[in-house]
Amino acid sequence: MPGGGWRQDGEVRVTVVPYDPEWPVLFETIRQHLEVALAGVPHEGIEHVGSTSVPGLAAKPILDIDVVVRREALAAAIAALVAVGYTHEGDKGVPDRHFLRPSPHDDHARVARHVYVCVDGSLSLRNHLAVRDTLRAREDLREAYGAVKLALAERDLDGIEDYIEGKNEIVQRILAVSGLSTDDLGRILTVNRKGT
Repeated sequence: MPGGGWRQDGEVRVTVVPYDPEWPVLFETIRQHLEVALAGVPHEGIEHVGSTSVPGLAAKPILDIDVVVRREALAAAIAALVAVGYTHEGDKGVPDRHFLRPSPHDDHARVARHVYVCVDGSLSLRNHLAVRDTLRAREDLREAYGAVKLALAERDLDGIEDYIEGKNEIVQRILAVSGLSTDDLGRILTVNRKGT
């Protein structure tokens, strides 16, 4: 099951697989689809983020995609994606980042993905870009992060929150190298802690 699935005993195993060079190709397909959907809506870019955007990094086989907009275009961008079949699920507790679930019946349903509409300059967007860019540049951190993800995938977890929390220490190391402020690191850690 992509990304892991719940077992009958309530635990979950997260699926982490070796890097697939097809991921950037799939991203480009979805990026073009999103560009068409957003025709007429001002946006600053569409970014491939998350582990599938880092060559050589093991990842959950789900693309993470950030549609970057200025605050005044946020509602219009969300509405445009809803109009082509996405379901808006709100910010899920992360300010300035709105999650949109693709329809299981769209033309690109085979491409597992998480699409976020992010306010330009928001901490969530800066977090995503900082992790991606640092891991692309730093092989040592990329290998360390991959090892943590693979180790977590071997464990029975209570939920995806355990997986996120299990990565907090290495993510904080990556973000510290990226140059984000101590305040930003603390805010990201607070969002990623289980139960917050």
